[in-house]
Amino acid sequence: MEQEYVTSLIRLLAAVLAGGIIGLERTFHGRPAGFRTHTLVCMASTLLMLLTVYQWQLLKDVPIETIRVDPTRMAQGIMTGIGFLGAGVIMREQLTIRGLTTAASIWITASIGILIGMGFYAPSAMATVLAVGVLSTFRWIESKMSTLHYGRLSIRFRHNDYPTKQELVELIESRDFSAATPSFHLNEEGKTFEYRMTIRTRRSHGFERLSEEFSALERVTGFDITPIGD
Repeated sequence: MEQEYVTSLIRLLAAVLAGGIIGLERTFHGRPAGFRTHTLVCMASTLLMLLTVYQWQLLKDVPIETIRVDPTRMAQGIMTGIGFLGAGVIMREQLTIRGLTTAASIWITASIGILIGMGFYAPSAMATVLAVGVLSTFRWIESKMSTLHYGRLSIRFRHNDYPTKQELVELIESRDFSAATPSFHLNEEGKTFEYRMTIRTRRSHGFERLSEEFSALERVTGFDITPIGD
């Protein structure tokens, strides 16, 4: 049994290392599920897989014909539980969904823990390196890419002094934006006319500059610009 204890300790330490490396990247970027969460997830997955690997020794007094070894069933159970944990870190803030990447990192960490628990050190090491690379390097690539930035615009005018939809769209497009799906609302007992629409731009600071433009317009009584993204 001593050999099994040594092997179990090595695999649990490897899980701490793999989960900690991935969790450090999440902690560095201020995510609530960070260093400790990812480490514990990887350890838990490894520990449960060790139960499957060494069930022969644990159940040595049980007739061998009654034992059915199927490590994939334990892996399926682990991933089901991780689904609940991943859902807990996904948050909706108005029109923005946050936490999807952290949920995915918890999922891959659990998968790495399963591999370590089965003793597949080489694939788990490669997966750890690749996971950290995706979380860090791909973030840098995304920051350098020319991407579309979406937002939801709500802008209000006095009921007796508001532009037509075409005039407002032309104003928005003149600031390197495009607008779509406009809707119209009459608020405050008919005193305020409001437009709501989805806008997009390729300029990373476009929303800030557009808000400055709206602030300078006297006929605008109020507006809200909500960026949409992960």
